[in-house]
Amino acid sequence: MINKDFALSFAAKLSRAIEQQYFEQAINEVKALRPIDIADIIAIIEPKLAWQLLEQLPNRSTIYAYLDTDIQVALAYVFPRAVLAKIVGEMPSDERTDLYKQLSQDQRDALLPALAQAKREDIRRLSAYEERTAGALMSSDYATLGAEMNVSEALDALRLEAPDAETIYHAYVIDVDRKLLGVVSLRVLILASPEQLINDIMVSSVISCDVNDDQEDVAKTVARYDLISLPITDASGALVGIVTHDDAMDVASDEATDDFHKSGGVSTMVGRLKDVSIRVLYRKRVFWLVFLVFGNLLSGLSIANFEDVIAANLVLVFFLPLLVDSGGNAGSQSATLMVRALATGDVVMRDWFSLLGREAIVALMLGATMAVAISVIGYVRGDAVVSLVLAMSMMSVVMIGCVIGMSLPFILSKLGFDPATASAPLITSVCDASGVLIYLFIASKFLMIG
Repeated sequence: MINKDFALSFAAKLSRAIEQQYFEQAINEVKALRPIDIADIIAIIEPKLAWQLLEQLPNRSTIYAYLDTDIQVALAYVFPRAVLAKIVGEMPSDERTDLYKQLSQDQRDALLPALAQAKREDIRRLSAYEERTAGALMSSDYATLGAEMNVSEALDALRLEAPDAETIYHAYVIDVDRKLLGVVSLRVLILASPEQLINDIMVSSVISCDVNDDQEDVAKTVARYDLISLPITDASGALVGIVTHDDAMDVASDEATDDFHKSGGVSTMVGRLKDVSIRVLYRKRVFWLVFLVFGNLLSGLSIANFEDVIAANLVLVFFLPLLVDSGGNAGSQSATLMVRALATGDVVMRDWFSLLGREAIVALMLGATMAVAISVIGYVRGDAVVSLVLAMSMMSVVMIGCVIGMSLPFILSKLGFDPATASAPLITSVCDASGVLIYLFIASKFLMIG
């Protein structure tokens, strides 16, 4: 693995070598690197230089596939159509389709005629599937066998299919209508007798997903059953593609990043943070911040309603931020645990009431512990009554915060929203408003005011 500093210095060295006519020497130095490391260098040099370099490399499609999509698109504007078509034609079908969908219509119209007809049809078919579905994620580069083949014939067929298949560790058994009949691993083929029929050694109970299934469900299936690849079928049961383990893990990473952004009250972002424009950063963050401004007005209304209590007991103001923040922190913890549990499938809607009881007990224990600590400070700063008010308020706001934080992801999920929308800013704002109301209400009752 190379670091960014090395990539920058190597890119500068490469530029100088080409300018000084040491092009062949530079190419040989680059060839010694791994494709993904070459991609790091390609990403930071001038597009024209990148084209000159890629044109001379035998594994250029592999290198190009490692580049971020935005860089691939930028280079596509520079490459001559014939060069681009050759590189795109050599890419895996799923990555080729992803690039195609990012190109402008003019680029698509220029690229398609330069590709072989089979690849043109493959791109059109794969790009027609709805985004974030199994169809949009899958690859059409997979190995198939017939059930009537013997092992020797199957191995000969795999040797022919291997150069174009993403994986041959699992070969899928299909009939004349491409219906998925079973799967057989390369290990089983190697250990079997040459005369044995595929029908006798294949696994007929195949784990598969439908072409319209959500990509997150596909990734979960791959992870749950620890699959190298997952077959994707259409409504008739015909095999139309596969999703490989690395693509599924990319989806899992993207979904985790998406949930992480939502937990901070940030809309989904595409691409690297350092490359995102100021306008996009503003647009992705402004909605929740403005929305929560009005939500926080509830805290102000609660304070305004208890002005007499506060005026007569100014010591209450000292503890106000501490109490409301404690409720918000407790709520954020509960929400984070529930959002993640819902995302991984550890809990489902029917677990809500049982988890509510557990959370209430935990909240009571947490609140009691925090109440002891704050009551001592309350006694020092005020008196025994203030200490009691603080203790009861702390237990109440922590309890309410935990219940709200735990319940809100379930409620959003029930309403059809992403549970991750129960972001830390939203939970904190709700808990702040309820915490202020609870604290000042208890204070008004025990201090005999209002």
